Amino acid sequence: MIAIVNYQVGNIRSVEKALTRAAEGTGQQVVVTADRDTILRADGVLLPGVGAFGACITNLQRFRLQDVVMRVIDQGTPLLGICVGMQMLFEESEEMGRWPGLGVFRGTVRRFEVDLRVPQIGWNQLHHDGSDPLLQGIPNAAYAYFVHSYYCDAQDADDVVAWTEYGIRYPSVVHRDNVWGVQFHPEKSHRIGLRILHNFVRVVASKTRGA
Repeated sequence: MIAIVNYQVGNIRSVEKALTRAAEGTGQQVVVTADRDTILRADGVLLPGVGAFGACITNLQRFRLQDVVMRVIDQGTPLLGICVGMQMLFEESEEMGRWPGLGVFRGTVRRFEVDLRVPQIGWNQLHHDGSDPLLQGIPNAAYAYFVHSYYCDAQDADDVVAWTEYGIRYPSVVHRDNVWGVQFHPEKSHRIGLRILHNFVRVVASKTRGA
C-alpha cells in the first residue's frame, strides 16, 4: 500500500488519480490518508505540496504529521515529495519570511532572481544521466511540467540526480537513501510523469519484496 499524506493542501485528487494509474498491475493500493498509523504501515509514502511553503509546513504540523513523515524516513520506507513536498524536505525556506523545513536534505529554498517570468509556469527539461531508479526509462532532457517561484538550493551535489535551467541551474530531482523529491508536477507531466510515478511504485514493490 502507498499512502498519500493528506494534510489539506493542494489538489490531492489529481495526484491520487495519476499514482493509481501508475500502480496498475503492480498489486499496490493507493490511499489518501491523514491517519498516522496507516502512513507508518505503508510500503511507500507520497508527500504532495502546492502553494506557499509556510502554509504547507504549518498544516503538516497542525495535523501532527511532521513527526510521522520523519519516522517513515527513519524506518527506511520509500518516500517521494512533490513540488512543495520536495521543498519541505530541505532545511529551510525563504518564502515570506524564514520557515524551518524537515532537514532531510541540506540547503535552502530560495526565490528565483532571474531575468525571466516568475513564477516559472510550463514545460522545462530534466537533465540527468539515467542512473537513478526514479528516472529509469526517462530520456535525458525530457520535459516535465513546472509551477513554482522558489527553487531548492541544495548544498550536497551528490543529492542532485536531475537539474533544470531557468536563468540558473537548479535541482529538479533529488535523492538520498530512501527519499526522493521532484520539483515538477508528475501528475501534470503526461507520459513522463506517469513513468516517474511508475518507477517510484517499482521502488516500493522491490523494497517490499526484499523485506
